[in-house]
Amino acid sequence: MALPPQLIVYPFPGAKEGNAIHNSDFKVQVRTPGGAWQDLYEYNVKIDQVRGTDHHVENASMATFDFSGEVEVAVTSNKQQVKEAVVRPLANGIACTIKGNTVYFRLKQPMNLSVEINGDKYHNLHLFANPVLLSIPDSTKKEVIYFGPGIHEIAGGSLNIPSGKTVFLAGGAVLKGRLVVDHARDVTITGRGIIDFSVKEGVRVAHAKNVLVEGISLTQCPVGGSDSVTVRNVKSFSYYGWGDGMNVFASNNVLFEQVFCRNSDDCTTVYATRKGFTGGCRNITMRNSVLWADVAHPIHIGLHGNTNHPDTIQNLHYTNIDILEHQEKQIDYQGCLAINAGDNNLVKDVYFEDIRVEHIRCGQLIHLQIPFNQKYCTAPGRGIENIFFKNIAYNGNDAELSVITGYSEDRMIKNIVFENLRINGVVMADNMAGKPAWYKTADMARIFVGEFVRGLVFTKKE
Repeated sequence: MALPPQLIVYPFPGAKEGNAIHNSDFKVQVRTPGGAWQDLYEYNVKIDQVRGTDHHVENASMATFDFSGEVEVAVTSNKQQVKEAVVRPLANGIACTIKGNTVYFRLKQPMNLSVEINGDKYHNLHLFANPVLLSIPDSTKKEVIYFGPGIHEIAGGSLNIPSGKTVFLAGGAVLKGRLVVDHARDVTITGRGIIDFSVKEGVRVAHAKNVLVEGISLTQCPVGGSDSVTVRNVKSFSYYGWGDGMNVFASNNVLFEQVFCRNSDDCTTVYATRKGFTGGCRNITMRNSVLWADVAHPIHIGLHGNTNHPDTIQNLHYTNIDILEHQEKQIDYQGCLAINAGDNNLVKDVYFEDIRVEHIRCGQLIHLQIPFNQKYCTAPGRGIENIFFKNIAYNGNDAELSVITGYSEDRMIKNIVFENLRINGVVMADNMAGKPAWYKTADMARIFVGEFVRGLVFTKKE
C-alpha cells in the first residue's frame, strides 16, 4: 500500500556555525515538487583517504530526511564552483541539472546516495533519503529509552540495553556514547538520529537474540555470538585503523538490508571464532545495499576461525549491491568480493547476485584463496566450495589481476560458477566469441587461476 506524499525534516541538533558536528561545505534543501524549500542539517563525517601509503582523515558531509511520493533536492556548493556533478550509485539513474553553484535532482523513492562535485569523492555529500517511519515509540512507556533532538552524553560512554527494551533516537539526536546489546534478547534500536562518529562500535550486539537495529547512523555495528539479528537502513562511517563497518562473528541468521557503509577497513565481514565469540556462521544475508571501502575489502569472508576445533561458514547471500569504491594497496587484502579461508575454516554455499562495481581505485574484483596467513591465522582453511556469482558487473581498467587459488589437494577450491560476469560490457563465458581456443576463460576476465581449483565454470544466460 502506497503512503500519501510526505516530506519530513528534522530539528537541528545545534547551531551550524562553530559547531564541530556541522560541515559548511554544502547547503542542502528539499521540498515537495513546487513547494517551499526546507533546510537540512549538514553533519560532518570523517573518512580516510590513502595517499601513497599514508592515511589522511578528510571531512565530508552528510544530510538526512524522510519522504514518500516525490521530492526535489537542491545541493549548493559553498566551497567551489560547480563544473560537473554526479549522484551515485549510478545504477539509480539520477539525472541532475546545474544552475550556478547548485545541483538539482528529483527522487521518487528512498535511497542512500553520494553527491560528488567536480569529481571530489573525499569531500562529498552523503545524502540519505529515508522512508517515512511508520511508528514512533511512546516515550512515556517504561520499555522505551527515548533520545529526542539535541546532543546527549552517556555517562561512562556506554549504555547496556536490557532485554525487551526499545531505544529510539529521534531525528536531530546525537548520542555521545555507544549502545550495547549483550546477553539480551528482543531489543530494538531505531530512529533517525546519530551515534557520534567519534564513538567506535556505536552499536555492539553480543550473545543476543532477536535484535533489530534500524535507521540510525554510526561508525560500526559488529554482531557476535548472536542469532536472529536485523540491521536495516543503517549508515556506517569510519576513518581510523581497524574501522570495519559491519562484522559478523560466530553468528546465525543475520540480515543486513539497505545499509550504507563507507569504511576505513572492510565494509562487511563474516568470520567464525573471533574476539571471544566461538563457532561458525550460517544464514547471513546482505541485500539492497551500498558499500564504499576506502581501505580493504567491501566484502570479506572466512579468514578467522578455530584451528583446533574447525568451524564452517555457510549459506551466505549478497544480492543487489552497489560497490562504489575499493582501494587497498596490500595485495593479500584486495578483492571487492573476497573469500579467504583460514584457521581450518570451511566456507561453502555463498551466493553473489546482481552486484555492480563502479570503481576500483586499487584492488581486485574477485579474490578466492585458501592462504596460510601467518599474521592472522594458525592454519590455512579447509576449503572453499559451491560459490555462485550471477550478474556481476564491472566497468573500468584499474583493477589488479583477480585471484582464485587453493592450498593443497586436501584444501581445495571447488565448484565455482560465474553466470553473466560482465566486464566492460562483455560477458565472460566459456563459449564467448573472440576467445582464442588456447585461452582459458579466466584469461579473458583477467583472473589468475592457481593450483587446486576444480569445477570452475563461466556461463552466459539471457
